[in-house]
Amino acid sequence: MYICICHGVTDKKIAQAIDDGAMTMRDIAKELSVGTQCGKCTNCTKKILNERLIEIADITDQVA
Repeated sequence: MYICICHGVTDKKIAQAIDDGAMTMRDIAKELSVGTQCGKCTNCTKKILNERLIEIADITDQVA
């Protein structure tokens, strides 16, 4: 699903950026330009970021 219409960024691209090391909104904005135009995508992006970071933390806890 498209999250940022201004820059054509999908939820999958955001998830991939997080998997590649983006840990903050600033990281995602630098890599994908999300939230740098109109800003309407920032809430959805934050939600994806938080959910993905929780998933990563849960996986890390299971491995440790």
